[in-house]
Amino acid sequence: MASSAHALAEATPASRDQYVDLLRVASLGTVVLGHWLMAAVSVRGDGRAEVGNLLAVEPRLQLLTWALQVMPVFFFVGGFSHALSYRSLRRKAGENGGGALYSVFLRARLQRLLRPTVVFIGVWGALALALQLAGREGGLLDVSLRLVAQPLWFIGIYLAMVAFTPPLLRLHERYGWGAFGGLVAAAGLVDVLRFGFGVPYVEFLNFAFVWLAVHQLGFLRAEGKLRRPYLLAGAGLAGAVLLVAYGPYPLSMVGMPGEKISNMAPPTFALLCHGLWLVGGVESLRGPAQRWLRRPRVWRAVVAANGVSMTAFLWHLTAMLGVYGALLALGVRLPEPATGVWWAQVPVRVVVAGVVTALLVTVFRRFEQPSAVVLGEPGVSPAGARPAAALGVTLCLFGVLGLSMVGFGGLLEGRTAVLIAVRVTAPVAVAMTLAGWLLVERAGRGRPAAA
Repeated sequence: MASSAHALAEATPASRDQYVDLLRVASLGTVVLGHWLMAAVSVRGDGRAEVGNLLAVEPRLQLLTWALQVMPVFFFVGGFSHALSYRSLRRKAGENGGGALYSVFLRARLQRLLRPTVVFIGVWGALALALQLAGREGGLLDVSLRLVAQPLWFIGIYLAMVAFTPPLLRLHERYGWGAFGGLVAAAGLVDVLRFGFGVPYVEFLNFAFVWLAVHQLGFLRAEGKLRRPYLLAGAGLAGAVLLVAYGPYPLSMVGMPGEKISNMAPPTFALLCHGLWLVGGVESLRGPAQRWLRRPRVWRAVVAANGVSMTAFLWHLTAMLGVYGALLALGVRLPEPATGVWWAQVPVRVVVAGVVTALLVTVFRRFEQPSAVVLGEPGVSPAGARPAAALGVTLCLFGVLGLSMVGFGGLLEGRTAVLIAVRVTAPVAVAMTLAGWLLVERAGRGRPAAA
């Protein structure tokens, strides 16, 4: 992996925006570290292990989420990359792209996302089924079967962003900042209807409006239109402060157990303001960061991390829960969360979780390597390529989101979770994900056109 990263780093074209690659790695790395720190595993009086949230134990720490909830940065980077990728394919396709362009774009952008995700789902699904058939259940194991699937919500949202890139990019090319403003206004209207008039279910629309607005900022960045990012940061920060201080919004920018209102699920206008502040903030640091990235060793490290970032993200909770499971199996007494002893153990737990994650990455990283995408005739008929790809990404979206909610536990009992207004089970969610992935692969598998 080191030699491959070195070769890629040496071959980096001068036109590449290295800062975007750094933001991608840094945002996912911050999420991973945040999850490791927030996990507060303790043993109850009856001997059962439970996983709590450090931010619930120490509410004063919730303010840290205003800097550490960095998923908006990843979605912003996604918008930048998707715009460049789609335009590049569109130029190469020319007049011969036709209906196949959309399907080829989806497959090209989703390979490094869906392949490691499907492998992760397959491994954990098989493990969960084997454990249940063997009668192994209870304690930290049951919690793990639920928790390891939770980060899949991010995969689902990202799938939607890729799927909506072509139409939203066309809107951006026509209206520019107006397209972004329309999404912001729609997100604000949703919260007015939700909190001001009590309209049921309307809040779920902000899963689209909030995250797509942040994604749209990436389109603007791709055209160099974020010229005064400090204004965006100031407006976003001021908006978030006012909404939390005087509105119904909680302080934490991540979900908290038992809270009546979450800024995350579904997203709120306060979270959108938080995203604007973060995007403006990181863009303001672009100059010094680019100078730092000119150092060969730094850039090689970023290239290497980018090549395995999604695999590490998928498996980092598995590593963390494995560390806690090993401690319990060895009879190590876990200190109460947020105590002095607990904080003293944090560096050790993080380092060990990092080592275990690195081992898992070594095993599974090959599934993150994309194959070449060739424009030409699609894997299905040109007339059916676009609808097949759209159906595939929709199935993946609902399958992955459903699995993030229901987890891998209770496979044989048909344990369910409510996705918006529909009940889903883990087997159904897995089947939808696999069927959708195969459709995307089949519809977008270009092959050289006949001479």
